[in-house]
Amino acid sequence: MGFDSCSIGAHKKNNNTNNIDELAEKFAKEVGVRTRPIESSAETDSRGVFVRQANQLITPFGEKENELPVEKGRYTIYWKHGCHWSNRPLIVRDILGLEDVFDDITTGPLGKGVYGHAFPDQKDYKDPSTGFYFLSQAYENAQPGFKGRPTTPTIVDLKTKKAVNNDYHRLSNYLEVQFRKFQKPDAPDLYPVKYRKEIDEFNDWLFPTINNARYRMWFATSWEAYNEGYIDFHDSLEKLDKRLETNRFLFGDYVTDSDIRLYLSLVRWETTYPHTVGPQKKRISEYKNIWEYTKDLFSIPEFKRYTWFEFPKAQDGERVEDSFFEKIAAKIPWEELWASDGSRKKLSNDPDNIYLKHPKGETIEDYVKDISVSKWNSKEQKDRDPRNVTISVDPSINPLKGLLKNN
Repeated sequence: MGFDSCSIGAHKKNNNTNNIDELAEKFAKEVGVRTRPIESSAETDSRGVFVRQANQLITPFGEKENELPVEKGRYTIYWKHGCHWSNRPLIVRDILGLEDVFDDITTGPLGKGVYGHAFPDQKDYKDPSTGFYFLSQAYENAQPGFKGRPTTPTIVDLKTKKAVNNDYHRLSNYLEVQFRKFQKPDAPDLYPVKYRKEIDEFNDWLFPTINNARYRMWFATSWEAYNEGYIDFHDSLEKLDKRLETNRFLFGDYVTDSDIRLYLSLVRWETTYPHTVGPQKKRISEYKNIWEYTKDLFSIPEFKRYTWFEFPKAQDGERVEDSFFEKIAAKIPWEELWASDGSRKKLSNDPDNIYLKHPKGETIEDYVKDISVSKWNSKEQKDRDPRNVTISVDPSINPLKGLLKNN
């Protein structure tokens, strides 16, 4: 069994029954759930390139007609341990103090997981909020006949029991902006109004070159496609290592939305990803600036809370190639190895603060602006080809150097 920390298979085996696969079949038949599409076959183009599906639930949150209502306690975030896409909104939620606004629940496979995200750790295998056996039921409620791949994170509207948003490209931004009125009084500014264009552009570059690079390699079906992902990823790391030589965080002295996106991918690359993509030029810990940056972020409680050092186990007596995870990983002193010595503070003009404050006099109305639409959600596969990535400023350069300042 290959290990995919964002797939269905990366979950502890449920030992409550020896017939768990039969139980999954029974539930699926009962509620009419189809098997989950497989990325490597459903989302690979004629060149053998993995072109990730567009997020299909991208209705924005807001106060306008046809937008998702901005309400407290109406929504739940469905997420998965070890899935960097779905850990993003949780880190943002906790930093901003939105825990009582968005509830959350974890998903996992039921048996072999052929029916997608389920609730193996819940009583009677049901989501207590909706009564669902599978997350795909929320998608079916939203779009009858839904044939795509249900993903995490997914926001489910508990009033309607419908999946309403799975746009990990912009979901953290909605929490940062549209839910500003519910944030704690001293919540930081992770997505400053004045510089959203630069942050969005960087994030849309980060997606194919770092965040999705592992999948571009893993799901590639040709050497050409694999090599493109390999080169993009390692070239991008070199650029980021140079950038972080003189910047404590990606855009200077303070944590922004972009740091959360990069951090989670770095964690996976250092701990688990090479298992499925083959030899790498360097481990993350071999990039001096990136590694110290990663440890600096790991020292922040909200980041550490969603840093999962969890690994697969052999099931049903099978012999797996995950021998490193079976024999060594659990014995590694992770906290010791990932401890920061605080040296990166010297790169900051405000070393005792890691977050940007909102400008004095800024109102909620000033802050709540429309969130841009990600190019990676285009319905056209050719538009989502990872070769289409563009950025106006070399990623090794911080275009906001010295511009983010606390009053």
